[in-house]
Amino acid sequence: MNADPGAAKASRGQRRAEPSRRRQGPAPVAPFVDPLYAAQAGWEVWLGGRLPAEEIAARRDARLRATIEFARAYSPYYRALYRELPPTDEVVIEQLPVVHKRGLMQHFDEVVTDPAVTRAGVARFVADPRRIGRPFLGRYAVWSSSGTCGEPGYFVQDGRALAVYDALELLRFRAVNAAAGAATVWAPHRFALVAAIDGHFAGIATLRRLVLLYPWLAATTRAFSLLQPVAALVAELNAYQPSVLATYPTAAEMLADEQEAGRLRLALNEIWTGGECLPRPVRARLARVFGCAVRSAYGASEFLSIGWECTHGRLHLNADWVVLEPVDARNRPVPPGVPSHTVLLTNLVNRVQPLIRYALGDSVTLDRDACPCGCALPSMTVEGRHDDVLVYARADGAAVKLLPLVLCTVMEDEAGVNDFQLVQPDDRVLRVRLGRAERGCARRVLHALRAHLDTQGLGHVRVTVERIGPQRDPRSGKLRRVQVLRGTA
Repeated sequence: MNADPGAAKASRGQRRAEPSRRRQGPAPVAPFVDPLYAAQAGWEVWLGGRLPAEEIAARRDARLRATIEFARAYSPYYRALYRELPPTDEVVIEQLPVVHKRGLMQHFDEVVTDPAVTRAGVARFVADPRRIGRPFLGRYAVWSSSGTCGEPGYFVQDGRALAVYDALELLRFRAVNAAAGAATVWAPHRFALVAAIDGHFAGIATLRRLVLLYPWLAATTRAFSLLQPVAALVAELNAYQPSVLATYPTAAEMLADEQEAGRLRLALNEIWTGGECLPRPVRARLARVFGCAVRSAYGASEFLSIGWECTHGRLHLNADWVVLEPVDARNRPVPPGVPSHTVLLTNLVNRVQPLIRYALGDSVTLDRDACPCGCALPSMTVEGRHDDVLVYARADGAAVKLLPLVLCTVMEDEAGVNDFQLVQPDDRVLRVRLGRAERGCARRVLHALRAHLDTQGLGHVRVTVERIGPQRDPRSGKLRRVQVLRGTA
C-alpha cells in the first residue's frame, strides 16, 4: 500500500501533485430522497440487465467519463491528482492512479465534492448510534467500514447512489418486477438482519433508512445483534420467526448448528449471505439444515450492490454502474480465469465522495465463459475475507463460537483500534497483537475483549497482549486479523 496515495504518479516521470483546496463551487447532488430519480434509476437498472454486452460497455464508459469529469471539477484531491493527465475524453482508465483507503481518509475534506461535508462532521455523526440510518446534513447517507488495513473508512452516499443501490437490490438481486416499489416488495416477508447493528454499518444503516422512509415496514423488518450470547439470539429469532434471514456465512453456519440441535426452530424461505466468502460445502449445509434457498450477494460500503447471484448460481457484476478491475500486485490487469491480487473499484454513480480506481482488497476471478442464464453482465468468483472462527469451551463443556466479524466489531467500535490481530493458540488463551500506533490502547483492548468474553460465558479464557504486531502469512502476504494457530483443537 502506498503511504500517500494522494501523491501517486499518474504516469512514469510525472511530478508529484499536491491536493488543492480550491473548488469550483458547490457540486450538484441529489437529495436524500428523490422519487423522480428513483423511478429513473429503476428503469435504467431494469433495462441495463437486458442489454447486450456492447451496450452495457457503452453505458459504463459514458458514466466513467462523467465520473472523472465531475471529480476533476469539484474534488480538489482528484483535480490535483489528475492535473497532468490528458483531457477526460482522451484518458483511458489505466492511466489513472490507484487510490487507497488510507490516503482518501487522510485527505477526506479535499476528496469530497461538497464543502459542507467534513471528516470532523462525519465523525461526530457516526459517534451517535441514534442517528444510524438517518440523513447526514439532511441529504446524505453515511456508512462506516472496518479498518482491515489499519484505517477505518467513512463513506458518504448521495441520493442518486442510494436510488441506484436500492434498484439494483430489488430488480437484480431479488428479481422483482420494475413496477414494484421497495415498500410493496417487503410486504409478504418477515425479514431478519443478523449482524453488527450498533454502528453505522451499511447493512443496518440501509435497513433503518428504509424503515424511516416506509414506517409500516417496522412490523415485519427487524435487526438482531450478533454481539449478544447465542442463546439470547436464538430466543429472539424463535420469537420473531422470520421468513427471510440475512447474515454473514459464518453466522449462518453457527445458526445452522443451533437449528440442528433443535434449539433454533425457524421455517425460512430464503437465506441471504454477504460480507464473507460462502464456500460451497457451507451453502449446501445451510440449504439442507434450513430446507430453503441460499443466495449470496457481493457488496461493500464503497458500493453497496457490486454483484448479485442468478438462478444458475453465478455472481454477476453490475458492470453498468461499477467498474471492477482485477489486477496483480503491481496493479496490472489479469485475464479472466486468473485470481487477482486485489481489485480496483470505480463507483459510477456516487458524486459526493468519488471513488476512482480504489483498491478494495478482495481477490476476484472473472469467468471465462458466458453464464447460461443469458445475462450479458460478466460473472465472477470473489475471494473475500478468510478469517478463522474461534471456538472455546465454556465451563460446562459447551462449545462457543466467536465469529471474526463480531470480534473485529468489538475491537474497532468498543476498543477503538484498527491495526490488530487476534490469535487463538489453545482453548484457554486469546492473544492480541497490536500495531505500533495502537499499543497505548492495550488496557482498553483488554477491557473490551474481557467484557465480550464474559457475556459469552468464557470468563476463564485469558486475554494477553503480545509484544509483536500483526503478522502476515509468509506465503500469501495477506493478513488474517482473526486466526487459529495450527494444532489448536
